Amino acid sequence: MRIAAEDLTWGVGGRDIVRDLTVEVEPGQTVGLIGPNGSGKSSLLRCLAGLRAPTSGAVRYDGEDVKGWDSRRIARRLAFVEQAAESDSDLRVADVVALGRTPFRDRWRGLTPADHAIVDAALDHLDLAHLRHRHWKTLSGGERQRAHIARAFAQRPWAVLLDEPTNHLDIRHQLELMSLLAGTDQTVLVALHDLALAARYCDRLLLLSGGELLADGPPGDVLTGDRLREVYEVDAHIGRDDLGHLAISYRGAPGPRGEG
Repeated sequence: MRIAAEDLTWGVGGRDIVRDLTVEVEPGQTVGLIGPNGSGKSSLLRCLAGLRAPTSGAVRYDGEDVKGWDSRRIARRLAFVEQAAESDSDLRVADVVALGRTPFRDRWRGLTPADHAIVDAALDHLDLAHLRHRHWKTLSGGERQRAHIARAFAQRPWAVLLDEPTNHLDIRHQLELMSLLAGTDQTVLVALHDLALAARYCDRLLLLSGGELLADGPPGDVLTGDRLREVYEVDAHIGRDDLGHLAISYRGAPGPRGEG
């Protein structure tokens, strides 16, 4: 599914958080959304997911304006994984993942054998099968995060939007998740702070700064020393590791603006 924002602006309290932003994510691409805190990443994702109505501009799925779509219609096309994996419920892990089938079920109908197979596959993909009967309150932050991601995949969406999904995950599960996202044929837009993960697993990066799109392109074109100094206010060296992956080493903050 192609996801597009056209001249999109969203703000609160008279302040624009995302401003006149036009981006398009092609079907099957894995695109990383990067930028410092407060750059508008989460706000853009929530607008694209239909959770916030743009102040102006449009959000389109395969060319169709989604203004006026209800949440059920959107959920049949797109899954959204929030940054915080919190819940007050004490459902079992399998029950949380099964919520991903809700947009496709009648209210009073239980899971079909096909639904159960989809849930089982999502649990396997996120290394949660052994936790399927565990209650939510007994899980670590990383386990909860993986359960929410599994729920999103259980929707079998055409596109997946994820806001900092590697938060709380250990290194192994970060790598497994990013490999899963890079290998799927679904359209993926994922907000990340870890630039090394973004560079390694994303086809393309969108760099936001101050609510505007500053750069858009392959990781090697977007991630440059000058740009990281400008946007993140850090001195960094960009090179390649022994596997050929883009490698970033940080030398520290450059000091107050105007100093060498």
